[in-house]
Amino acid sequence: MKQAVFLLTVILGAASIFISAQAQTTSATGKNPQAAHFGQPVSASKVIPSTQLPQVLAGKDSVQATVTGVVQDVCQVKGCWMDVKLSNDTRMKVRFRDYGFFVPKNLTGKEVVFEGTAYQEVISVADQQHYLKDAGKSAAEIQAVIKPKKEITFVADGVQLR
Repeated sequence: MKQAVFLLTVILGAASIFISAQAQTTSATGKNPQAAHFGQPVSASKVIPSTQLPQVLAGKDSVQATVTGVVQDVCQVKGCWMDVKLSNDTRMKVRFRDYGFFVPKNLTGKEVVFEGTAYQEVISVADQQHYLKDAGKSAAEIQAVIKPKKEITFVADGVQLR
């Protein structure tokens, strides 16, 4: 009897996780326009383009901002980060506060608006290699990373698809 109750609990838990993941995927494809955001709702006021964020952050430790930009890459393991274009040759890593939500893995090339905190950070070699692995890059690309780099990092409270 205990095994049957345990099995039923596991099945119901797995079903609820599947339904939750399905709801996030549905919102990303636009089939459910009421759920086109992830995490907290994003404010529509004072949105700045991602290309202007480096100037806004200049000389500051961090800045609260609502930013719009084009997604360049997404974690292919579970959608736990995304890269957003800053300029033709730079990107910023956008992570999600306390891993409280994830985004769909198919957002590359899509425009998003996200709200949270931007700051400068030195990314270690190990972390850079981890991100490349999550993005599905080749072993050669991963091993080519040999020194830390300074870049803008953004911790988002919410992401809205445009």
